[in-house]
Amino acid sequence: MWTAIAIIAVIFLYMVAVYNGLIARKNQAREAWATIDTQLKRRYDLIPNLVETVRGAAKHEKETLDAVIRARNNAMAANGPASGDKQNKLTETLKSLFAVAESYPDLKANQNFIELQRELTDTETKIQAARQFYNTVVMGLNTQIQQFPSNIVARMFNITEDKMFEIDEAEKVAPKVAF
Repeated sequence: MWTAIAIIAVIFLYMVAVYNGLIARKNQAREAWATIDTQLKRRYDLIPNLVETVRGAAKHEKETLDAVIRARNNAMAANGPASGDKQNKLTETLKSLFAVAESYPDLKANQNFIELQRELTDTETKIQAARQFYNTVVMGLNTQIQQFPSNIVARMFNITEDKMFEIDEAEKVAPKVAF
């Protein structure tokens, strides 16, 4: 009788430990995504200032500037890891904004533009690092959910895998550099 109680207690304690580990990983994934959101918010706040600086120097580049603002608004409206496509579109339009800026020597020398560009570049680096950390955390969570015997506990408590942040196919193509 005591042996059966001991076995049940060990199984129960194991299930509690696995459950707590899964919940800790799930919360870590949420926190990692919140870090991405924080950096995206910083990016969204910088973009209007950068666009206005460019607009002052490049009035006839309205289409590019409008595309950046549209992409920013679409990206802001998207939520969660599934927003990757809209975030990638924003990254692409920012590249076109910087390409426009290259055509204007006065703008390239403008201290406000240089500082905004530096801050945006720093933010993009932080976003990439946060995405990488998020994917690492999600990989650990998903692996634990898939492995036996923790997969049984995950199924019992309806703990599901999270989606990793992925870039779209267009981003995977290396840019062409021509001189």
